[in-house]
Amino acid sequence: MSQSATITYDLFERTALFGESVIDFCLGLPTTPVTAPLITQFVKSGTGLGANYGEADEAETKPDFRHKIALCRKEAKETKHWCRMLAKASGKQTDTLRELWKEAHELHLIFCKIIRTTDANLRRERPAKKPSAAKL
Repeated sequence: MSQSATITYDLFERTALFGESVIDFCLGLPTTPVTAPLITQFVKSGTGLGANYGEADEAETKPDFRHKIALCRKEAKETKHWCRMLAKASGKQTDTLRELWKEAHELHLIFCKIIRTTDANLRRERPAKKPSAAKL
């Protein structure tokens, strides 16, 4: 059995570690009139991933879960945008930003897959509509 087959993937932990990485990165950035709002937005979206995933993990219904996972997907996509803007604004530490962008992209793809799977499961669970008597 390969080592990768025995790894347990904890998405809550992964999103929390990502948020921590975003915070650590931003603490090292110089604050200028241009970078300050970008840093704020980057921290909000980067840490919001984990918060929203925690909410999804505790969802009360499947549609609620789907909605909260969609928020995770949205935050991941937004985080990629802020990575790009910070790379342009700071012109520094682009390697670190590239790695953060890559992780945000992977998380985005994971949340896209979860949504597709959830949508398919919800469609299967819905009873087929019976034709009304008026249409017969």
